[in-house]
Amino acid sequence: MCATLPASFYARPTLEVAHDLIGMVLVHATDDGEAAGTIVEVEAYIGEDDPACHAAPGPTRRNQPLYGPPGLAYVYLNYGMHWLVNAVTELAGRPAAVLIRALAPTAGLPLMRARRAPRRAGVVVGDWAGRDADLCRGPGNLTRALAITGTQNQWPLQDGGLRIEAAPVGRARPAIAWSGRIGISAAQDRLWRAYVPGHPSVSGRPR
Repeated sequence: MCATLPASFYARPTLEVAHDLIGMVLVHATDDGEAAGTIVEVEAYIGEDDPACHAAPGPTRRNQPLYGPPGLAYVYLNYGMHWLVNAVTELAGRPAAVLIRALAPTAGLPLMRARRAPRRAGVVVGDWAGRDADLCRGPGNLTRALAITGTQNQWPLQDGGLRIEAAPVGRARPAIAWSGRIGISAAQDRLWRAYVPGHPSVSGRPR
């Protein structure tokens, strides 16, 4: 196991954190086992003046974790369908976070395949038939593959259960590109999506 990133890692400007999260490893340990993947795509959401950030309307019950201390997980249900996991950044009272958009699977692939197996009315109806590179391709897919739900909301990312670890020693730092964020219409001029160009697990193309 590599060193877990300390809370101080997140207590910095959000774009710096977003850049530095590329190549780090998101891990979730459950009773079924541990699953993990290298972060290859993220998006930054920064402050009440960012119309795409959940903090745009000011403090609410839902976005309260964004105003909390850095290094917490902010997990929310998107459109009533998919859980999304973020790392809270900057100092308490300054709402910001980095959305984890895609992982390259590195551990627990059998678990991920079982969790991503096709279902109908909640019942598994077949085996995962896709590429392993697609298991955690997209923010909703990665939470399903790693069994991350609202239960993990506000968990410290230094916790043994849900954590982000430093890249393994000796692993080369990947190239990083920036683009507009995906799936939103607001603030498209802000190039706040960082990703590894050409990686098969990245969820979208730059605009």
